[in-house]
Amino acid sequence: MSSDSFDRVAGGLLAPSRRRFVQGLAAGGAVAALGFWPRYSWAVNAQGVPNILSGTEFDLTIGETPMNFTGATRTAITVNGSVPAPLLRWREGTTVNLRVRNALPPNSIHGHSTSIHWHGILLPANMDGVPGLSFDGIDRGETYHYRFNVVQGGTYWYHSHTAFQEQAGLYGPLVIEPLEPEPFAYDRDYVVMLTDWTDLDPTYLFARLKKMSDFDNYAKQTVGDFFEDVQQHGLTATLQNRKMWGEMRMTPTDLSDVNGNTYTYLMNGTTSLGNWTGLFRSGEKVRLRFINGSSMTHFDVRIPGLKMTVVAADGQYVHPVSVDEFRIATAETFDVIVEPSGQDAFTIFAQDLGRTGYVSGTLAVREGLRAPVPSVDPKPILTMDDMGHGMMGGMDHGATGHDMAAMSSAGAMAGTQHAGMDHSQHGTSSMKPGPMATMDHGAAGMQQHPASEEGNPLVDMQTMNPAPKLDDPGIGLRDNGRRVLTYADLRSTFRDPDGREPGRTVKLHLTGHMERFAWSFDGMKFSDAEPLRLNYGERMRIVLVNDTMMTHPIHLHGMWSDLEDADGNFQVRKHTIDMPPGTKRSYRVRADALGRWAYHCHLLYHMEAGMFREVQVKE
Repeated sequence: MSSDSFDRVAGGLLAPSRRRFVQGLAAGGAVAALGFWPRYSWAVNAQGVPNILSGTEFDLTIGETPMNFTGATRTAITVNGSVPAPLLRWREGTTVNLRVRNALPPNSIHGHSTSIHWHGILLPANMDGVPGLSFDGIDRGETYHYRFNVVQGGTYWYHSHTAFQEQAGLYGPLVIEPLEPEPFAYDRDYVVMLTDWTDLDPTYLFARLKKMSDFDNYAKQTVGDFFEDVQQHGLTATLQNRKMWGEMRMTPTDLSDVNGNTYTYLMNGTTSLGNWTGLFRSGEKVRLRFINGSSMTHFDVRIPGLKMTVVAADGQYVHPVSVDEFRIATAETFDVIVEPSGQDAFTIFAQDLGRTGYVSGTLAVREGLRAPVPSVDPKPILTMDDMGHGMMGGMDHGATGHDMAAMSSAGAMAGTQHAGMDHSQHGTSSMKPGPMATMDHGAAGMQQHPASEEGNPLVDMQTMNPAPKLDDPGIGLRDNGRRVLTYADLRSTFRDPDGREPGRTVKLHLTGHMERFAWSFDGMKFSDAEPLRLNYGERMRIVLVNDTMMTHPIHLHGMWSDLEDADGNFQVRKHTIDMPPGTKRSYRVRADALGRWAYHCHLLYHMEAGMFREVQVKE
C-alpha cells in the first residue's frame, strides 16, 4: 500500500481498492429486501415490515440506527429506523398531519436538533422545515406537528434541512396521487431513489473539502497525457491549454467535489450487490419514479435494451419523450414508463457524472435474476467551451494554437476588465458593470458581471459567453451513441399557469472559489447577503449565470420555477433548475407564498459553504 493510501486510511477513508472491494460485499445496511405491492413497491425495514406509509396521519421518529453499506458499521440518521426513510403516499386534495419526533441520542455526532423539509411541496412557510427561516427546528425530545393541505400530485421527496443530516441518511421518497386521471397508463409503479453514502462523519468531510477540495480528483492529467495532447493537437495549442487551466488554478478533470472515491452509491437503500429488484410480466408498462436524493451527485441513468418514455419532471407532467438515457441532478425527479419484454431481466444503471462509480438494480420477471452491467463510461475532460469561454475554443473543438494564444493573452480569466453594456432580452439588470463586462445580446454573447465579483477573493472564475445550452446533453453525454434527454426536450403539458409577462428581472451569478471551497451568489456568501425581496402576487423573472466550473442544481422553496426556452417563452415547470458551467438560464416565478423561504444550490456542501439566499415574500 502506498503512503498516500495509508494517509487516506488514517483520515477515515478506506483506500480506493479496499473500499470498492468491501462495498460490493454489503447488501445495503438495514434495508436490503423488496416489499412487493400490487402496483407499487418499496423496500422493507429491518423488521421485515413494508416501509410504506399512506393516508393523512403520520408519526415519524428521527433517530440513529447502525448501518453497514461498505463492510463497516456506521451510525445513520433514520426515520422510523430505515434508510431511506419510509415512502409516504399522500392524495391531492387532502390535509396531512405529520408528527415528527426527535429521538436523537444525547451524544449524537449529528447534533441535538433536526428538521424535515418537504422538497417541491407548496405549503405555508412555517411548514417548510428550514431552521432559522421557517421555524426553530425540532429539539431533542420534542415533536413538531406539520399540517397542511396537499394541492398537487406527482413524485417528490423529503429530507433534513439541518446541517449535514441529509448526508447521514435522513431522506425519503414522497408520492402524491393526483385527483385527476393521469395522462398515461401503467401496470406497475416503482420508486427508484438514488443516493450517496459515506462512512465518514459528514462534518469531517466538509472540513476536508475546505482544506483539500480536490482530494477525490484521482484523474489529474499526467506527463503522458501532455505528450498525447501534443501529438493530437500540437505543442502550441497544448501549452496554451495547460497555461489557461493553470492560471485558473483548476483542472479539466475536476467534475465533482466528492465522488465514488469517497461515496458508495445506493439504489433504494442498497448497493449494487444488494440488487434492488422491481418485478414485471412481459409486455407490462412499468412506471419508474426516479428521485435523486443524493447530497453531491449527478447520476446518468439508463436501462440497456429498453427505451424510457419520460412523462413527468419534478412531479409535473411533460409531453412524453423517448430516450435511452438521462442525467438527473441532485434533488430532481423524473418519471419514466418502460415496457420490458424479450428477456427476463434488465439492468437499471446509474453512473456518476465524474465516471468514478455506479449503482445498479434490476427489472426482472422473478427475484434473483440479473442482467449484464455495463462498464462505466470513459471519464470526460472539461473544455473551455464547457466553461462558457467558447470564443477561446478548446483543443477538442479544433482551436488552433494561434487562437488559444490570442485568447489567453487577451486575459480571458477572472480579473480581466471589459467595460460595456448589457442589452439583455429579459429586461435591464440591476447589476453595475464589473470585471469582464461587455456587450450582452440576450442569452449568449459576452457577459456582464456584478461589481461585487470584482477583486473578490471568493471568486476564481467568470464565464465569458454563457448560453442556455438547453439542448446540450451535458459533459460526458454528447455523441455517445445514445438518445440522451435534454432540458429542451421537456415541455409541460400545460401553458404558462400564470399567463402574465414578468414585471421585473433579477439576475444572479453563481460564484465560487475551488481552492477555498467557497460558494456564493454574486460573490457574497449567505451571511453577508441581503435577502431577495419579492412582492406578494408579482410575476418576476430570475436569470442565473454560472460563473463556476461546477454544475449547480438551484432550488427555490415554496414556489414553482417555470423554466423559459432560449427565446424567453415558458417551457417547463420545475422545482429545481440545474445549471451546468457556462450556462445562463431564466425562469419565471409567481410570488404567491408569503413568508421567508430558502433559495440555494442543492449540492449540500455548496449550500453549507455559502451558496444560499433568503427570499422574502411580503405584501
